[in-house]
Amino acid sequence: MQVIYPFTAIVGQERMKRALILNAVHPLIGGVLIRGERGTAKSTAARGLAALLPPMEAVEGCPFACYPDDPVGLCHVCQAGASNGQLKGGHRNTPFIDLPVSATEDRVVGTLDIEKAIRQGERHFEPGILAAANRGILYVDEVNLLDDHVVDLLLDSAAMGVNVVEREGISVQHPARFVLVGSMNPEEGDLRPQLLDRFAHAVDVIGIDEPRARVEILRRRTRFEQDADRFTEDFADEARSLGERIIQARRRYDKVSYTDKDLYTIAALTSSFNVDGHRADLVILNTARAQAAFEGREDITDRDILLSAELALPHRMKKQPFQDNALQPEQLEANMRQARAEAEENEESMEEADGDAASMEKKVTRVMTPRN
Repeated sequence: MQVIYPFTAIVGQERMKRALILNAVHPLIGGVLIRGERGTAKSTAARGLAALLPPMEAVEGCPFACYPDDPVGLCHVCQAGASNGQLKGGHRNTPFIDLPVSATEDRVVGTLDIEKAIRQGERHFEPGILAAANRGILYVDEVNLLDDHVVDLLLDSAAMGVNVVEREGISVQHPARFVLVGSMNPEEGDLRPQLLDRFAHAVDVIGIDEPRARVEILRRRTRFEQDADRFTEDFADEARSLGERIIQARRRYDKVSYTDKDLYTIAALTSSFNVDGHRADLVILNTARAQAAFEGREDITDRDILLSAELALPHRMKKQPFQDNALQPEQLEANMRQARAEAEENEESMEEADGDAASMEKKVTRVMTPRN
């Protein structure tokens, strides 16, 4: 059995780890793209995230790992079993699926079982990679080298949480809620802007320059290679605690509330950076809720919005040729303060408008009320 390098043992790269954790809290955020040079723990972090999550409850024998107590999210097979009272729950490890660059559309979404069609004359759906990745992590290394059409399929499923296949007279729909993690080396080419925008988060990682941190990386990696089991056990408590926090945050996510002022702040912030479309606004809101849930709160704050914008905006910002697309913290904080100020002004004006409307309504009522 392969021993996975612990997620909690990774030195530095806090923004990358935060993006992965928040996507694990709420997979429908839309995935994370990790861009960076070789040897910066991109694939190590993705594999470690799946390993730290506790075993999940799933219907025994279900190829989609359906949750037995969720009647809405069951696949067509489990729905039939649920109506007959034949669903039996069990436990399995959180799946980690490594998608090869050469993967075809049929391999990803599923296809018709030709053998059964020929031998038995039955139309049978053969689940694909999206089915295997449900409720787990789907990792695509060198995603920039993957066929654009396949990338579109992955991003659509990651955003909707469902895979719909209609071909060869078959129409199948099954749950496909997974954390999509793509990694790439920009030196080998970039994604088209249309595909880049579809990733909810993008994180740029570089090698750590600080000598002490580099020494600690060497020490930990050497210890892991010498005795992987013991090294993993040293970080077991920390990994177990983080995994439990993620599960608790998943349960808390739907309870996290936000105000109209928060929505206006997000809209003003994205507008200040001239971001096209509205996907960034939705990503920031969903990420802020996940951040609050992870920290044990049920309402979002300005800090949640700021941390979310760090992940959602850099790859969506317009840039001129030879211009660095890095989002400077000072610029983000300044725009955030301005956005919050605009939100407060908007709230005050709305309150004044509501007050004037209420006053006018009272005057109209007095005028229209007949006297005795």
